Amino acid sequence: MEKIWLEKSYPPGVEFEIDPEKYNSLADLFFKYTKLYENNTAFINMGASISYQELAEQATDFAAYLQQDLGLVKGDKFAIMIPNLLQYPIALFAALISGLTVVNVNPLYTARELQHQLKDSGAKGILILENFAHVLEAVIDKTDINHVIITGVGDRLGKLKGAVINTVLKHVKKQVPAYNLPNKVKFNTAMATGGKRSFTPVEIVGSDLAFLQYTGGTTGPSKGAMLTHRNMVSNLEQSNAATKNVYEVGKEIMITALPLYHVFALTSNCLCFIPFGGANLLITNPRDMPGFVKEISKYKFTAITGVNTLFNALLHTPGFDKLDFSALKLGFAGGMAVQRPVAELWEKVTKTRLLEGYGLTECCPLVTMSPYNQKAYNGTIGLPASSTDIRLIGDDGEEVAIGEPGEMWVKGPQVMKGYHNRQDATDEVLKDGWLATGDIATMDDNGYFRIVDRKKDMIIVSGFNVFPNEIEEVIVMHDGVLEAAAIGVPCDSTGEMVKVFIVKKDPNIDEQTIFDHCHEMLTNYKRPKLVEFLTELPKTNVGKVLRKELRT
Repeated sequence: MEKIWLEKSYPPGVEFEIDPEKYNSLADLFFKYTKLYENNTAFINMGASISYQELAEQATDFAAYLQQDLGLVKGDKFAIMIPNLLQYPIALFAALISGLTVVNVNPLYTARELQHQLKDSGAKGILILENFAHVLEAVIDKTDINHVIITGVGDRLGKLKGAVINTVLKHVKKQVPAYNLPNKVKFNTAMATGGKRSFTPVEIVGSDLAFLQYTGGTTGPSKGAMLTHRNMVSNLEQSNAATKNVYEVGKEIMITALPLYHVFALTSNCLCFIPFGGANLLITNPRDMPGFVKEISKYKFTAITGVNTLFNALLHTPGFDKLDFSALKLGFAGGMAVQRPVAELWEKVTKTRLLEGYGLTECCPLVTMSPYNQKAYNGTIGLPASSTDIRLIGDDGEEVAIGEPGEMWVKGPQVMKGYHNRQDATDEVLKDGWLATGDIATMDDNGYFRIVDRKKDMIIVSGFNVFPNEIEEVIVMHDGVLEAAAIGVPCDSTGEMVKVFIVKKDPNIDEQTIFDHCHEMLTNYKRPKLVEFLTELPKTNVGKVLRKELRT
């Protein structure tokens, strides 16, 4: 599609094109800006903070440990399985400057999910929060993990405060189940050891793999999107181009409640604020909404990212409307559709706009973004990011007319290299440099895009992708189930929730049987919340289940 219309839609000063080669790698970007902004605060968590200089020093110490003590070399995979704590950026940048490929892992994964991701990625080492170490213990022998580094919530919060927090969580609140992982090393011990070692700089180029970022698949288990340093640098530049003339160097505080292991926060929060010398306020447990509001009340924050359900929850938490929003510039929403009542109430309470965008893991993630000078919520996902081409393809394989629905295809420097170990899946979505997203969209005369449907059967729960086939596969593992089908149904709190339809093999099973089975096999957001038993599932004449009929 021609980009002539962008001239009248893009905000003033926003370039249509970015330079994907601005930095050789994320390592180059890291060393440049941690030196330039050495005295600025980089990350804040639970009252503790680290400056850019401290971040660089601590990341280098941990990198030296990974190199010299664990023997990890460029190209090796290193998994990080922790929530938003100061340990995350330290470990992240340590791995990146060492030339390792980061494998981000959801700490809430079940043993089955964790085993698949670690085995598929070939990760050799892992940093894991002690609260979840028992899950790793159950599967480690079935993976390639040789090195385990254990951390506690309080490890970087100061010697006394950290010790108190770790003790309370372990012995009072009983949040650290017993585990046995021989040869494990404590994070602080690894940091101290690395501080006595010398880090050997690694030559990293744009084509080197930075992340294996796992995303759900339409069939089978999750797939690892291969994101290169060039992909990530490009998307960082695209994200910052979309907010040009908004951020000021050294004056920004971003509220980071979305987990950094998710690609949205990884790029939009952790990476994008580095060139501005900005600070990320890390929220470890955003589900504690009163605690969340209390924490952010201590800071004059300037930006926040989230999904629709997070913004909605904040708006309905007592005390949020009393916060000081005088410094707040922008709220960014993605991961799922923003509901009009939420966007309008957000503007009423905060006096700022909630800007919606669209992205996917395979694009690091940004594809489109509402312009920062947009006057009001318009229900669209905005305009294409700089250096991004979009086609809308109809069922006949041709581009559709303006206003007509078609599958969104994306081309740009942020598009992934492919899926790890899955050439078949790669060939299904990458076509001559174009990524077929599987989402159906329309474009209006001003170049604004709107998602109207999903070509795939993906379910989105609080911004996380859930795919029916995985749910169905788990459910039919139960001896009492003959067949199962999963769909997404509307939910006020999470956008969608999973509903399953089941044909019984054992007439004695009930809803609770299914809930208990899924609790052992699936992380919370994937678990069905509704169960309906049928005598048979609707199918095509070749036996394919018709989920469409189940939705009616």
